[in-house]
Amino acid sequence: MSRQAVIFDLDGVIVSTDEYHYRAWQRMADEQELRFDRAVNERLRGVSRMESLAIILDHSGVRLAPETMAELASKKNAWYRDSLAQLTPQDVLPGALPLLSELRARGIRQAIGSSSKNARTILDRIGLRDWFDAVADGNGIVRSKPDPEVFLLAARLLGVVPETCVVVEDAEAGLAAARAAGMKAVGVGAAANSPLAHCAAKDLTGAALDEWLA
Repeated sequence: MSRQAVIFDLDGVIVSTDEYHYRAWQRMADEQELRFDRAVNERLRGVSRMESLAIILDHSGVRLAPETMAELASKKNAWYRDSLAQLTPQDVLPGALPLLSELRARGIRQAIGSSSKNARTILDRIGLRDWFDAVADGNGIVRSKPDPEVFLLAARLLGVVPETCVVVEDAEAGLAAARAAGMKAVGVGAAANSPLAHCAAKDLTGAALDEWLA
């Protein structure tokens, strides 16, 4: 099958804002006297903001009204967005630009498939918005990963069929979403050892592109 597109998760693949997320969630947890640490934070990888909050609340055995949860999630996001002002093109992860350049040279279309509603802001801050033919993010979906909706949206925006797409992900939920979409799943970083990955690499510097596109 001829691969026509590569869809990248953003955070943890192209750039890392994990620490910014962690600090914002920690601040929220401290204010609400909730139990939270880096182990719990790892469970938030690849899932939506509201689902992340639900995980944090469940860890502390706390239930809140939906409107209260929405307020807390909004406050956390405001802190997180403020921290994004620190991002620059220097924060692009190793191997990303050479890989994007090689894909462009081969005529392979490229997209972002992220559950984040801040994806476009991040791409602007790191100077990569123009590198992608499409951006599918949390603003255009109802269901976050492991549901395949965001990747199917990316394929639709690119004008390609899902089976011709490769997804590059650093989260188990993202790999599950890629497989559910009928796409080839490449695990990098934290997902490199996942049994859900068809191919794997420590990071984008180790991209075996011919294998990924096979």
